[in-house]
Amino acid sequence: MQWETALLTLRRTLRSTRGGYPRSHTKGQGMGATPSFAQANFGDLDLGDKRRTVRLVQSVEEMCRHPGGTLPDKLNQPAGLRGFYRLMNQSEVTHKALMDGHTAQTRRSIEAVGSGTVLLLHDATELDYTSKKSLKGHLGQIGGGTGRGYICHNSLAVRADTGETLGLCSQILHHRAKVAKNEKPWQRRQRKDRESRLWVEGAKASGPAPPGVRCVDISDSLSDTFEYLVYEVTQGRHFVLRAREDRHLAKPLLGPSRLFEAVRQLTIAGEHEVCVHDAPPKTTGRKLSPGRTGRITMCKVAFGPVRIARPCKKVGEYHCSALDLWAVRVWEPVTPVGEEPLEWILLTNCPVLTIEQAFECIHWYEQRWIVEEYHKAMKTGCSIESLQFEKIERLEPAIALISAVATTLLRLRDAARAPDAETRPAGEVVDPVYVGVLAAHYAKRLPPRPMVKAFYMHVARLGGHQNRKADGPPGWITLWRGWMKLQAMVDGYTAAHLKNTDRSGKT
Repeated sequence: MQWETALLTLRRTLRSTRGGYPRSHTKGQGMGATPSFAQANFGDLDLGDKRRTVRLVQSVEEMCRHPGGTLPDKLNQPAGLRGFYRLMNQSEVTHKALMDGHTAQTRRSIEAVGSGTVLLLHDATELDYTSKKSLKGHLGQIGGGTGRGYICHNSLAVRADTGETLGLCSQILHHRAKVAKNEKPWQRRQRKDRESRLWVEGAKASGPAPPGVRCVDISDSLSDTFEYLVYEVTQGRHFVLRAREDRHLAKPLLGPSRLFEAVRQLTIAGEHEVCVHDAPPKTTGRKLSPGRTGRITMCKVAFGPVRIARPCKKVGEYHCSALDLWAVRVWEPVTPVGEEPLEWILLTNCPVLTIEQAFECIHWYEQRWIVEEYHKAMKTGCSIESLQFEKIERLEPAIALISAVATTLLRLRDAARAPDAETRPAGEVVDPVYVGVLAAHYAKRLPPRPMVKAFYMHVARLGGHQNRKADGPPGWITLWRGWMKLQAMVDGYTAAHLKNTDRSGKT
């Protein structure tokens, strides 16, 4: 009986659609309400011809429905694929023009946060296009120097309270320079393509915080340069980063003269539970970093003010003698056998006067893992390295588009974890056709009109999640796999419905 009810609801929905999609939604956007993701991000772009903007929106909507695989997989209609290739060949369609459309929408989302806090997660990943011989002279070295591609530096905005993905604030496609062996220190400082500049350039490209919103730059240990620290402080930005350099302290009257020793002598102020994520072994240059097993661990916490001295050897461009910052130490007193002990020494210019403020700082840094998940979404979810363009002018705008689409994969996870996910009907945020197909498929488990959380937990079940208490909430990869299966089911059901529908709309 429940299966029949779900099927009847689905048929009624399909009868009220054009081409199988509800009239209240933009065709092709199965995951969001009107306006579609494509329309909101790219619908207002001026590309020299309105038809180009229409084609752009249509292409992105198709990519949102089929984000995985190569371009022919994403755009499986020959006319749409040819139209996309022609679009990428237009001089007005550049990486900057398309990324500007997406970042403008991200800024609107940040403004909508109001009086809350937004974290700007800065990190870089390598995009490998070594196999494209025609691009060899236009790309930089990656890996150990044998590969060719980009250092793709992303700045991803997320809500501090929920971790909800808001979008990219900036993306820099960096060509790693081939440096002469006898390069002088002063020459390196002045070189515009110096890789350490990316942290400053990424923060600069992210723009100032909107009025009333606190934006905090979050980055890993590679950003620990005095140049970046000075930029953040002098420009009035907020930041949290993990220290890598054991820096000198400015004129210590008593006690240690180096940062790490001083911080390790701070009094324990409390304990905090930290989620350590899985990390496979990876090679950076000639070095192999060990892997890590994910775990939940109870850590000790200490905090205090520090005054960082200017480095003796100037390796960047800055004008500052010392920086007054706060340090928060997080460490694991008991480590599982075979694992590296966890210790974070976080530096920030946000005041840390109480243990609650220290916990908040730690929570912000824990959200940095989302940008790592985003890079997986770009590569694994959207196959961004499978692009086969022969010209750099066509490759780079395609990278911008797919990078924007990759943010929608993280939003699958966000929707499943939203505060109102258990009480909000799924049909309000998801195309009702998708809800109907899934309800019909899981007729004994899912009601015809499920709530958001129940809907996404069953999408996760399609992706292999067992929905057991010990399994925890599903991640975006599991949800993405389930969504791809659901998309195939929707395509099949819609095609069958249209085949059996005459021109009058009767089945």
